[in-house]
Amino acid sequence: MIEETGRVVAVEDSTLWVETIRKASCDSCAAQKGCGHSVLAKLGDGKNHVRVLNPSSNSHSFTVGDDVVIGVPEDVVVIGSMIAYLLPLISLLAFSVAGQLLLSSEGYTILFGMFGLALGFAVVRWHFLIKRDDARFQPSVIRPANSTSFGVCKIYPALPE
Repeated sequence: MIEETGRVVAVEDSTLWVETIRKASCDSCAAQKGCGHSVLAKLGDGKNHVRVLNPSSNSHSFTVGDDVVIGVPEDVVVIGSMIAYLLPLISLLAFSVAGQLLLSSEGYTILFGMFGLALGFAVVRWHFLIKRDDARFQPSVIRPANSTSFGVCKIYPALPE
């Protein structure tokens, strides 16, 4: 289980909106000059808002401002990454080959490839929209972060109000 600590910023019927702060590991990485993740981390304010399912079986009631530990199973991250990155590329290659075999023209090959890439992105979007409310694929609250029974402390100071 991949865990992250965050602060509850909104409470809805069956979900919580949790603000997480990205780790500063990019500052110490040797590859930060050539890494796209480092560039993206520097563009934003370092905060992410994550929609977290709060099942009714959870005995703890959360309010805005509570610190929580959320988690996502590793297999969900791996499968989701494979779908998001590989499906459009495979679609691009398949349609490019089909365009070349059917019409034997470089222009049509490029058009077929662009269509395949767009179709791959559309299928990825559709897949993730279908799975959006499936509890197996969503981050979930593991425990309150400030609970002393778990030996966890707050990792960042209070947010300015």
